[in-house]
Amino acid sequence: MKTMRKMIWVLVFFVNASLATAQQRQKGFYKDLFMDSGMMLTSRVDLWAARLADFTIESFVSTPHSYTDKFAFTDADTLLQSQLIGGSALDENGILLYPDGAPRFRAVYMNGGRAKAHGTSLGEQGRANYRTFVANGGGYVGSCAGAFIASLGTKLPDKEAAPNDMYLGIWPGYTTGTGLEKSWTDVVIEPNSPLLRYYRFGGRMAIDSVRHNGGCYGNMTFLCPVGTEVLARYSTPGGEPKRPIIGEPVVWAYKASEQAGRIVLCGSHPEDAVEGPRLELTAAMLKYVMDGVGKPTVKGELKNGEERRMTCYTHDKRPAYTRIGDKQYHHFTVEVPEGTDTLKITLKPTEGLGHFDLYLFADSRQLAFKDEAEHCDLHPGIGKLLTIVRPKAGTLYVSVFCDTTVEARQTRYGTQYSGRLDVLNGVPYAIRVDF
Repeated sequence: MKTMRKMIWVLVFFVNASLATAQQRQKGFYKDLFMDSGMMLTSRVDLWAARLADFTIESFVSTPHSYTDKFAFTDADTLLQSQLIGGSALDENGILLYPDGAPRFRAVYMNGGRAKAHGTSLGEQGRANYRTFVANGGGYVGSCAGAFIASLGTKLPDKEAAPNDMYLGIWPGYTTGTGLEKSWTDVVIEPNSPLLRYYRFGGRMAIDSVRHNGGCYGNMTFLCPVGTEVLARYSTPGGEPKRPIIGEPVVWAYKASEQAGRIVLCGSHPEDAVEGPRLELTAAMLKYVMDGVGKPTVKGELKNGEERRMTCYTHDKRPAYTRIGDKQYHHFTVEVPEGTDTLKITLKPTEGLGHFDLYLFADSRQLAFKDEAEHCDLHPGIGKLLTIVRPKAGTLYVSVFCDTTVEARQTRYGTQYSGRLDVLNGVPYAIRVDF
């Protein structure tokens, strides 16, 4: 009976309902943080650093793994993880992504555990969705196994580099295992580390006794990707590591482009802390990632008198014409000629699919967002009409926002999605401009 109950499509979901600052919370994401506590990872159900940073958080938490039995999971764990990360008929693109491949969460946090085993359990589609998530702007924080799996593979000082196909490769470098288990290390923050933007860590540049259990460091001598930042280094270890680690990077960051999300990796376990500088270290890593999400993209330019149909599904692989997801923005531009008297923007539903709430915005200064746009139509439903008299010549930014989302109900296994599940595969609409 327990297994059958867990086979319900659920998410373990923990949310702090208080508001974050505008700087902390960019618009156009369903939630702030998704925590992967899946198969062969620590089955963590809460993250204190997310509470400190005031981020909303959802998680998938599997049955706790066993070091004596690597396969101590139920069929429900495999099914749930596959559906949530890899996708299903209910949510083709998976929980991390919107229908067009844009990140649905601002960032992901991946727990420690067994990196290769978790990568294997994600399957090819799950690993691909993680890579798409980061490439399209979502941030990533990983500790211990979460750092290993983000790399291309491992490189020991006396051995050849070992690429790992089960890893994500979102940081195109190699990690080196410390060989230090069930111990701790001191951490020294780099003098110009961006982590110091957020906390002072008790007024010291060192953080004592960060838990360490088979973690790693970023190998910067074999292959250091351009753009990698070292944020903190190992100081005194609590035990005897298999190889020297003092001075090696314990926390490092990487961002491939303006469009990609920022990655922050940590070889130790500060995420266990519930107070003090270790808690602040995890929160600072989360904040630095959140501040490095990719820039919003523009779907395309709307042409006078031409209707643009946003009706494709994920599998059509046409993101510029794909349906909109829950709490997502679609951005467009219009080039307004000099002397335009009146400009009209029309939003229309697909026949029989008008029972969603889409909002329409326009702004001559910048990308148009709710509460900031010069022009808006917030009426219920999809059908909208914005009329702008004597619009400013030049680029006009137009956006569509989907206010319809799923309902979340807490159960003993977490929060189950219900209500508007049909929004997960996206809402179709047509948009047109006339002047």
